[in-house]
Amino acid sequence: MSAARPLFTIVISGQSTRVIFHTMPFSRRTFLVSATTLTAAALVPLPRVLAQQGPADYPFALGVASGYPQSDGVVLWTRLAPRPLEGGGMPRRPVEVAWEVAADEAFRNSVRRGTAVAAPELAHSVHVEVAGLEPARWYWYRFHAGQATSPAGRTRTAPVADTAVERMRFAFACCQQYEQGYYAAYRHMAAEDLDLVIHLGDYIYESSWGRNHVRKHEAGEPITLEEYRNRHALYKTDPDLQAAHASFPWLVTWDDHEVDNDYADRFSEDRMPPELFLKRRAAAYQAYYEHMPLPAWARPRGPDMRLYTRWDFGQLAQFHVLDDRQYRSPQVCPRPGRGGSNVVEDCRERLEPQRTLLGAAQERWLFDGLAASPARWNVIAQQTLMAQVDRTPGEGQSFWSDGWDGYPLARRRLLAHIAEQRIANPVVIGGDVHMSVVADLKTDFDEPRAPVVATEFVATSISSQGRPRREIEAWAPDNPHVKYANPTRRGYTVMELSARRCVAHLRTLDDVKDPQSRIRTLIAFAAEEGRPGAQRFY
Repeated sequence: MSAARPLFTIVISGQSTRVIFHTMPFSRRTFLVSATTLTAAALVPLPRVLAQQGPADYPFALGVASGYPQSDGVVLWTRLAPRPLEGGGMPRRPVEVAWEVAADEAFRNSVRRGTAVAAPELAHSVHVEVAGLEPARWYWYRFHAGQATSPAGRTRTAPVADTAVERMRFAFACCQQYEQGYYAAYRHMAAEDLDLVIHLGDYIYESSWGRNHVRKHEAGEPITLEEYRNRHALYKTDPDLQAAHASFPWLVTWDDHEVDNDYADRFSEDRMPPELFLKRRAAAYQAYYEHMPLPAWARPRGPDMRLYTRWDFGQLAQFHVLDDRQYRSPQVCPRPGRGGSNVVEDCRERLEPQRTLLGAAQERWLFDGLAASPARWNVIAQQTLMAQVDRTPGEGQSFWSDGWDGYPLARRRLLAHIAEQRIANPVVIGGDVHMSVVADLKTDFDEPRAPVVATEFVATSISSQGRPRREIEAWAPDNPHVKYANPTRRGYTVMELSARRCVAHLRTLDDVKDPQSRIRTLIAFAAEEGRPGAQRFY
């Protein structure tokens, strides 16, 4: 499939940037976050701030974003950061930011406007929860600070929950290691015809790894709040990622690399004392909130941050967005002297019934929500591959302990609930494994005749490198429920929902190391309404 005509053009003029849409320091040993009460009298005019910083500094260098759309409103985000890789470059004083929402891209018909405080305690980020909008329509928005105007963003409100909707298109993506490739995928995503984008984790990477890097983090692994802020800011400076954020509203969840590889609850991969790791987690969670278009209810409290949520798109779809890191049991049978993942063969702990990936409270929330859902399609948006994958060709079995295979009874509880409650059209979407996967989900993967109860689509990575193809092909005979697996291509998945079917288009780049790479649909699979299981679509 050839690339669609671009939906936007970025125009930069002096201190003003527009996206025109076409038709269609504390130490590593200290993790203290101070709180300061804000008063209107404490606000500093931005012209004075910029005069202190220098005339070339533009405060909206990290772009704009929107997220969590409701039928009457949406969250708008930006962050004032004239020197984004140097802690932001703002003084430790609050600054007033104006915002506006318009019904047209020229901003002639302004429908909502107001002001917000960019506070130093949140890295001068702004999260505006706009209300009073009309359902199921496009809006344009921007911010003003002093004489500077942000890029313009476009967003869309959701349909009213109980209204009939004929069609929905959304993209889901994950795993964007900055060093391993360019974000050409996001440039193409911004030109798609979409209602929503869902990011399923590994938005940043705390570590440097892989081969043939095209660019560098230029800093070590983040530990402190300022270091996590700088890592997020580095990723956010990418213009293609900014374009995708400015084109559609997003829903987000995290995986491990937003904090530390393979962490589980309060346990780190390198066995840092839990009380110290929770301080690091608090810093990482706050930086995540500061750089995402999240609503106020998601604001972290120390090392705790509620991220799982439920979101409706009319009567057509209900999305159950999960967090499988914050509440999980530690991985079983780790490597000697290490925490985190391992490939295990005979590990009895793996089969302990109390083990959980979601935590008891989130699991109950998910089960209750699925059972009560009135939607035609129920999309479970989570981080990783849910289908079982036996990694030992031939006799014997082995499993990777960091994914659902490390928590098989928790997975069985979920899939059994879907089967017993006859949940309408369950579709699981995931990421994490750096390959495209299409699979049938069953309560017993070792029984070939066990019925299929749900359909799974896993997006490949935006840029993070995958495993060797020959390794994945060697697993295929022992995993017949996996209909398709390809670790060689980078990109994202576009999913189209209608009353009759769900179609997943696997969109992949020709070359992730080429910033101008073309994209194409590698293959497409569909699940028919009322019939779980994936079939080749084209």
